[in-house]
Formats: sequence, C-alpha cells, structure tokens
Amino acid sequence: MSLFRRKCVVAWLTLGGGPVALLWVCLLLGCRPVSTPPAGGVLRLATTTSAKDSGLLDELLPRFETQQDCRVDVLAVGTGAALKRGELGEVDVLFVHAPEAEKALMEAGHGSRREPVMVNYFVVLGPESDPAGIRGMEPAAAFREIRAQRAIFVSRGDQSGTHQRELALWEAAGGLEAWDGYQQTGEGMGHTLTVADQLQGYVLVDQGTYLKFQDKIQLVSLLPASESLINPYSVIAVNPSKHAEIHAGLATALIEFLISPETQQLINEYRVSGQPLFQAAHNH
Repeated sequence: MSLFRRKCVVAWLTLGGGPVALLWVCLLLGCRPVSTPPAGGVLRLATTTSAKDSGLLDELLPRFETQQDCRVDVLAVGTGAALKRGELGEVDVLFVHAPEAEKALMEAGHGSRREPVMVNYFVVLGPESDPAGIRGMEPAAAFREIRAQRAIFVSRGDQSGTHQRELALWEAAGGLEAWDGYQQTGEGMGHTLTVADQLQGYVLVDQGTYLKFQDKIQLVSLLPASESLINPYSVIAVNPSKHAEIHAGLATALIEFLISPETQQLINEYRVSGQPLFQAAHNH
C-alpha cells in the first residue's frame, strides 16, 4: 500500500470509520474510494482513430456493456499501433482496417479469431480547382498524375490503415518518389485532413472522417468510388495462449455481438450528416 493510501486509512480510522468518515477523509486529503469494476470485467479494445471518430462505437459499445455488465476501455490509435498492442498482449481485442497487416498478425499466431464487420470507402480529396487534373480518374492514374505534377499531397505517415492503403495506391501508380510537396504529418486523420485543407493539397481520407469534417473544410471529393478504395474493418481477438492476462471470454463476446444480426442492422442504419457511413459485412 502506498504512503498516500496509508494516510487515508489512518485518517478514516481516526474519525471512527464508516461512510461519513470516509467522505470527510476524501474531502480533506483528496483521496477517493476505488470504484468497483463491473461484474463482467473490463475489456481492453484497441481501435483506429477513424472508427472512433466516426461515432459508431459510441452507439454500439454501451449496448454491449449493458448486455455483458462490463466496461470497454477504448484505445484509439493508428492501425499499426493497435496491431502492435495486440501483439504485445496489452489489449484483448482489435477493431482495425488494414487487411494485409491483419493477415500477418493472424499468421504469426497473435490473433485467435478474425471476423469481418463492415466496409466503407476511402476518399481522395483535393482543391476544387484540382491543379493536378485528377477529377474522375481511377485511383492509380490519379496518384501517378499527382506525382508527375509534383502537387501538394499530405500523408499521415504513421503506418495506420489509411497510410498503408495510401502506400498501396502509390505502389499501383509505379511507386512513391518523395518530392517537396509530399508531406507527412505523423498524426491522426483529423489533424492530417486539417493540414491538407490549410495547404490546399491532396489527401486520402476515410469516408467517416471526411463526412465529419466536410462542413469545416474546402477540399472536395474528386474520385468515384472504386474497388481499390474499399475500406474493410475487422475485429480480432488477441490470442490468449500467448498472454495469460487476455480476457478471452469478453473478446469472444464482443466479436459475437458485432457480427450478430441486430448489430449488423445498426451498422447499416448508422448515419453521419444524414448519409449511411458503413455497410455491414454479414448478410443474415
């Protein structure tokens, strides 16, 4: 027990014990009683900033917490960082959108179960004036033209799912050859989108963040939806055989919850700015 906690206990006993004494101790010493964890336990979820910022988890997770009498602690980071947390056993379950990296995690034995949950699209934004002339192009051709024109392009540069898809698009366009106008923020999607808007550059963004920001920025969507811009999200249970502290039961329960007909319907019905944001992966 820490010195501070011992002082709290001594003060409580001195005042005679009981709830009234405990209240006085908390007021006088600034300590507070430790809250009791919910009966179902605490589930540690690492997810992407794009999934968190969309607001969807705020709609879904309270329902799960009520069902399981548990608490879900959400860590919102880039997909690369989320997968690393799973590999190290620092979280119980992952909700991410980088298919190739997810497959590598599973093949390495760090995940025990992976299920598709939903899809949406990435969006390529740029100035209305479209200085590189990419409007209406296929993504690979558009990225080739951005590179050829040495236009401003703002990248997350953080190994997130969005950044990994950007790198795949550069690869399809013949490879990334950095130039003065190619800038990396090393930050999340919201900050990167804000920088791109300030610089009036091109940027790859997930649909959810775009819809959240579209009334605050001047950049516009320039490319049509296509297969290379599909953005699938999956849920992965971290392998409990590699880390004894993994809450495998709750992780499995969350997976079953997310792919259940009821939750999949909620995902289909979810709207941002009046527009459907995700398409459920399971048709029951």
